[in-house]
Amino acid sequence: MGKRFADRGILVTGAGSGIGRATARLFAAEGGRVVVADQNEADVHKTAALIRDAGGEAVALRADVSREADCRAMVERTLAAYGRLNVAFNNAGIGASGFAVADEEEVTWNRLIDVNLKGVFLSMKYEIPAMLAAGGGAIVNTASAAGLVGERGIGIYTASKHGVVGLTKTAALDYIGQGIRINAVCPGATRTPMLAAWFQDPKVETFILSRHPIGRIGEPEEIGRAVLFLASDDASYIVGQALAVDGGLTAQ
Repeated sequence: MGKRFADRGILVTGAGSGIGRATARLFAAEGGRVVVADQNEADVHKTAALIRDAGGEAVALRADVSREADCRAMVERTLAAYGRLNVAFNNAGIGASGFAVADEEEVTWNRLIDVNLKGVFLSMKYEIPAMLAAGGGAIVNTASAAGLVGERGIGIYTASKHGVVGLTKTAALDYIGQGIRINAVCPGATRTPMLAAWFQDPKVETFILSRHPIGRIGEPEEIGRAVLFLASDDASYIVGQALAVDGGLTAQ
């Protein structure tokens, strides 16, 4: 069986841990030449080292996706390293604050929207021209199961992820005629450092587990395999979709 991403230039944001790290490693295992970006410089260099130790190819850089200059630099670094950008996984994001809407603070709104939504916009703003120059490509954005339904106590996070879904669908329509497929993945609860902080409260853990009919939380690699499918030629007729990978949460 051939490697689906052999020699393709790939950019993964939020690659320092969790879903981003797992997905970057999967891309590399299937022949992708990966640039991994994250705000945490030590973590993203660890991701690159893990890829190289397994025989893959990776370049690491620190980037804050809420900053336009950083998003431009991520794409420029990918082009400098590999000569082209064929696939992007815009995964960088931050978690919910856990308050009802009227109890939230404006500073929380600004940060969540800046990273989770504006970060996807800014990333695509520079990825898309690079892909057009390469004759096409595929983009997968990380939304959330909370981008498909409402959820108590995480209103700003939910708004940011609904925004990602809407932005994904619109961008997909804008560029499919030019050979770029854009989709989103919508994870349910997944075993990441972000979720581990929430699970310090046993009541929160019990509630989150109860929302997932499968009876467990997901593994980062399970989300990553869905991302690779959407980014691959196997998904050549899938455009502008928000794929729930959520253990049944949104089927209820």
